[in-house]
Amino acid sequence: MATKAAYLWDYDIDEEKFKDILSGKLTIGKLDKEWATLRLLEYASYPDIVRLLGYRGIVERWPALRGRMRSQSRKRGFDFLIEWLKNKHPERL
Repeated sequence: MATKAAYLWDYDIDEEKFKDILSGKLTIGKLDKEWATLRLLEYASYPDIVRLLGYRGIVERWPALRGRMRSQSRKRGFDFLIEWLKNKHPERL
């Protein structure tokens, strides 16, 4: 039985379907790869974000989604993370 992630509290989607949407393998109406990435960045825990996107995925997808991020604190956090990764730990990318 698939589990339901906390960041999907208001959708009838389990984590396996979410992973398929996140990877671009599946689209359900307006729920596409971009939606899934933004949902993850806005509501998931940091360990879940890194587990599902990896550092490279965060860095690659952030520019397209930054303007849509509602939380200013998360926006600042991802801005910092991306600069830190690029400048201090490029080997993780």
